Amino acid sequence: MPQLESRLFVVTDRHQTNGRPLVPLLQRVLTVGAPAIQLRERDLPAKELVTLAREVQAVMASRRSQLLINDRVDVALALEGVGVHLRSDSLSVSVARQLLGAERLLGISVHAVEEAVRVESQGVDYIVLGPIYETPTKQMFGPPLGIQTLEKACRSVRIPIIGIGGVTAARVREMRCAGAFGVAVITAVLGAVNVESAARELFDAVTLLP
Repeated sequence: MPQLESRLFVVTDRHQTNGRPLVPLLQRVLTVGAPAIQLRERDLPAKELVTLAREVQAVMASRRSQLLINDRVDVALALEGVGVHLRSDSLSVSVARQLLGAERLLGISVHAVEEAVRVESQGVDYIVLGPIYETPTKQMFGPPLGIQTLEKACRSVRIPIIGIGGVTAARVREMRCAGAFGVAVITAVLGAVNVESAARELFDAVTLLP
């Protein structure tokens, strides 16, 4: 069963980079550490997404970093060693696992403890839970779940839980103390003026606890 190798997830959105091209930004992040990268460019057709993924793979080549494609099993299968991150309303976990096989990383987003418990038994390797805190990018999923919900979810499942939504370096310790394996961010890194500094601060915060 594949395992997450980083406690920091960088989720991409090339529309939230303050006008800067995505791949060079990721390259700058990778000079600081090796986060898991979730390529989440929902508006790109398959051909363009494959091209972008290959560009990202090229800058990841010197780092032990894991790449996941958001929701597109077909795109992941066109690339070597790439995993998939499913939306909560996406293809079923069992079908995605059957298509991907046992060696590729498979995760899913959920928005409730009950969902986390249900998908654990279906064969995912990790869960992203959120939004934990208030954040404009996750308002469609309702009010923030809060740290108590994160703690309850972490007690309820055995696989790693990644917290997302309103994550800052100052909040990371609280999330890790609640039991989160790690944290996921979008604009906290890719929207930062100093990408390297923002990434370093998050890496340091998320690895403070064992």
